[in-house]
Amino acid sequence: MEQYKLSVASSPHASSPVGTKNLMRDVLIALVPALVMGVWVFGPRALTMTLVSVLFCEIFEYGYCKLMHKPIPCGDLSAAITGVLLVFVCPVTIPYWMVIIGDFFAIVIVKQLFGGLGTNFLNPALAGRAFLMLSYPVPMTTWVAPGKANWVSMGSVGADITTGATPLSVDFMKSGILPQVNGADASLADMFIGNIGGCVGEVSAIALLIGGIYMIAKGVIRIRIPAAYILTVAVLTLLFSRAPEGVSSVTWMLYEIFGGGLFLGAFFMATDYVTSPNTPKGEIIFGVGAGLLVVFIRYFGGYPEGVCYSILVMNICVWLIDKYTMPKRYGVTAEMRKAEKEKAKAAKKAAKEGSEA
Repeated sequence: MEQYKLSVASSPHASSPVGTKNLMRDVLIALVPALVMGVWVFGPRALTMTLVSVLFCEIFEYGYCKLMHKPIPCGDLSAAITGVLLVFVCPVTIPYWMVIIGDFFAIVIVKQLFGGLGTNFLNPALAGRAFLMLSYPVPMTTWVAPGKANWVSMGSVGADITTGATPLSVDFMKSGILPQVNGADASLADMFIGNIGGCVGEVSAIALLIGGIYMIAKGVIRIRIPAAYILTVAVLTLLFSRAPEGVSSVTWMLYEIFGGGLFLGAFFMATDYVTSPNTPKGEIIFGVGAGLLVVFIRYFGGYPEGVCYSILVMNICVWLIDKYTMPKRYGVTAEMRKAEKEKAKAAKKAAKEGSEA
């Protein structure tokens, strides 16, 4: 036996070529179509914002781990994903320093202070976006009209920006008015392709759909959460339509689905491994709950969009969902579970009496 080198390790013992870096690389590839559309609609500044965000996310993660003498995880691309997604849920008009503040909050406060990758209980990019929204509400709700004529300069944001309402503006969502593009009603084609205002990565539903299909085909995500999320919003907005006169309920429902960050949240945010449920039933409950919250916030809330907060709220509920949807152990009867509970109760009582003594 001396010729063999044996090592003792905990399970699992089966290795797999699929790792964190592979999965994150596929997510980055899936985000490319939405990034290309963001640059096409808003100009090169969308690209420079994304590069700055990715760079500082990596810097903050490296710096924190170096300071705390922890293993450096920068090679797993998880920080790069956070940097891209944070820009995707922000307007192209916000200054670079604001993006960097959001990066710091997402990486250091939300991710690393809770133990790093695999232990954060909130989606870092959405938490960073929520922090920026609470801290700087005016810049975070200032959008530009689509088109090359309205491209924002790569430097500081000037005063000559042609602002325009996002499709999920207050008038549209709360009062049943169709979104406007350059003074006219936006068509479904405008919203599906991306000829609309809004945040950098949410404008093109077809680009996000292509990325989502790619991730499902590659096995990076499962379809349960996106399907439950989008279908819930579709059913509710169809049943409780606020369509103006001359617009059908189905058309209104499609405006609701294509507008805002629903596709971005459904495919890229809600499916985050760390902050989503581990069971099939739990994934469906998660998606349905997030869809309910989106419609409620869009119809009755003070914010024009509800995707960010719907996912963050459901992130907090994941532990509870997992608790009640975990499958029961095979071969364990009700009597055995009752005996285990009584045994644990007796042990707890004995420990309490021992500490008092």
